[in-house]
Amino acid sequence: MGDPDARVLLADAPLVEGAVAAAAAARGGASLEEVAAEARGALRAKAAQLGTDDAPAPEAAPAIADAGDAEELRLRVGNRLGLHARPAARFVGAATGRGAEVQVVNATTGRGPVSARSLTALATLGVRQGHEIVVRARGAGAQAALAAIQALADDNFGDDDGNGDGAAAPPAPATPAAPAAPETAAAPAPGDALAGLPVSPGIAIGPVRRLLAAPLAVPEDPPESPAAEQDRLDRAREAARADLRDARAAIAARAGEGEAAIFDAHLLLVDDEALLDPARAAIDRDARNAAQAWDAAVRAGAEAYRATDDEYLRERAADVLDVGRRVLGHLTGAGAARATLDGPGVLVAADLTPGETAALDRDLVHGIATAHGSATSHAAILSRALGIPAVVGLGPGLLKVPDGTPLLLDGEAGTVVVDPGEDAVADAERRRAEEARIRAERRERAAAPAATRDGRRIEVAANLGAVDEARAAVAHGAEGVGLLRTEFLFLGRADAPGEEEQVAALSGVAAALGGRPLVIRTLDVGADKPLAFLPQPPEENPFLGRRGIRLALAFPDVLRTQLRAIVRVAAEHDGVKVMFPMIAALHEVHAARAMLDEVRAELGLDPPLEVGVMVEVPAVAVAAERFARDVDFFSIGTNDLAQYTVAAERGNEHVAQLAAGPVPAVLRLVASVVEGARAHGRWVGVCGELAGDPLAAALLAGLGVDELSMAPPRIPDVKEALRGIDSGDAQRVARAACDADDADAARRLAADLVAGR
Repeated sequence: MGDPDARVLLADAPLVEGAVAAAAAARGGASLEEVAAEARGALRAKAAQLGTDDAPAPEAAPAIADAGDAEELRLRVGNRLGLHARPAARFVGAATGRGAEVQVVNATTGRGPVSARSLTALATLGVRQGHEIVVRARGAGAQAALAAIQALADDNFGDDDGNGDGAAAPPAPATPAAPAAPETAAAPAPGDALAGLPVSPGIAIGPVRRLLAAPLAVPEDPPESPAAEQDRLDRAREAARADLRDARAAIAARAGEGEAAIFDAHLLLVDDEALLDPARAAIDRDARNAAQAWDAAVRAGAEAYRATDDEYLRERAADVLDVGRRVLGHLTGAGAARATLDGPGVLVAADLTPGETAALDRDLVHGIATAHGSATSHAAILSRALGIPAVVGLGPGLLKVPDGTPLLLDGEAGTVVVDPGEDAVADAERRRAEEARIRAERRERAAAPAATRDGRRIEVAANLGAVDEARAAVAHGAEGVGLLRTEFLFLGRADAPGEEEQVAALSGVAAALGGRPLVIRTLDVGADKPLAFLPQPPEENPFLGRRGIRLALAFPDVLRTQLRAIVRVAAEHDGVKVMFPMIAALHEVHAARAMLDEVRAELGLDPPLEVGVMVEVPAVAVAAERFARDVDFFSIGTNDLAQYTVAAERGNEHVAQLAAGPVPAVLRLVASVVEGARAHGRWVGVCGELAGDPLAAALLAGLGVDELSMAPPRIPDVKEALRGIDSGDAQRVARAACDADDADAARRLAADLVAGR
């Protein structure tokens, strides 16, 4: 059973919050009395949530800084949603594996300390945008851990608060009134329109379908022995990890790395000490079998999320339950059996977990309608990424609609019509058919090259961040890959990928392109995008620090391995090119090319391999003619070039607008690069955001750019815009845009050009 001499102390603490707080304290090495004090401290937060005022005063939480030898870091959280699941997962990754004990306090609300190794415990801090947190670390790796956390904070905790390349979440609408309880909600009548939150556009027509999943019964069998039950729990968790890795890979292939990162947080939850410690304790001390212990810990963890006063964090309870069910499935022998539909139609549910959404069969699920949920739930994010029309927050009345009832779902309007009439269905089918026709026509035209009315060709390529995105890019009309971000091979791991792994991944992309051009950018990370196996000290301004080629040259073994892989792939596939990022000086080009020459000699391979550089620093743009003597091509990263040109960090909401759109000063730098490249017969591409903006793309074509590379879904629209302009007209308008007062004025000129005015 357990240690017969073990001390037991009863604490007057709330079960859920007290358990989470106590687990975090115990894991950090606190004494029994300190653990109890931490658990009691959770009572006041619970009482405040329930609206009572008779909670005891909070007791001092055990803080590692009391030992006097702890390092401390204060941070203000700036990302829009605070430490939600994905940034919290990155926080845990930065804090662990460095030989340090790390705790976090929300200095704004007074919550904490909690262990930085626990995703669930971090969530209970309720860290929002603008909150200040205090991070304390002790141990041999304290400075390294704090440096990694500082670098993560400098990178906005990995969050892109803008729209990015993927489908954007719709603006959060006003919170609707609380729906009626399920038992009192009336069943909608035929023709009734239910209003919810639009989360994924499109029209879906079909009968009500529900997920069919056998309930997981928690066995009541007595445990074999604590050791045997612990082993069963560990084996089930390992099996769940494999499931999650498969789910992550599937979403990365279908929707991209950004959406797949949801499962990084799920992988952390499998090992979260706030779930695992109570489960292990229940096995050792309470004579519970592994399934009982895990199920109870997961339910308590989910309640801890629900108990927060942050709506977004409350949504994360679904993630805890999703992970918990995966492990429980393996504990009960059900395995990773997926819920299915018994036929095509509109999926109706109270809510969906990310795992359920990721496993949906697109051929069966025409649309998604849920009674609960929000536009920021992970299920909503995935439905948008997968292109499934969806409406959430429709109210409990939705759940009373019988199976098989026809539904008409409008994912843009955020409505669901129950048992619509024939006229409404006919009108919706006409709209859906028209949307499909336009999409099909654009996709068909996108496969053809882009040429202006007078015959000038501009190559339109794709920016990729994962191996499995290549075929989808070609389907969208990509004539090649103008930027392959190799960071996907390096991020989220404790060691660098080996040469063979890199060769396999890069070969997969090249094979999918079938000889089309493939521009491989070498590793572009640094203090603003930290890697666990390349620890970086914190920098005062990481955007002006050691990143890109600067970091690669400082760790030559990493760069050399990557160049070996690229040369080997180039020897087997046509069209491969290599590009170095964040170049600012000629000596960097010379050093990188010298290493490439050494690698060619080592391998005894000398394939055709064009060598280019990213133009992100104004110093290269204004001296392009000199750089063109030593490179074969330029690719302009307008995102960084703009922020360095106008001294406005694009992630800073107060100044980001200065760097947005076709800024005339940036257009002038593009013209300078083209002029310098032409002097030596080099070609110029653009792989920043401007390339995927149809109006800006017309201006770039007018400036003489040869290639435009963008997110694949933007390719059809950009090609359409280019086909409608005359290159002579584009030249004149682009010159005028360089002299415009601001980006808005330049955009208006481009709009007139594309419209034929």
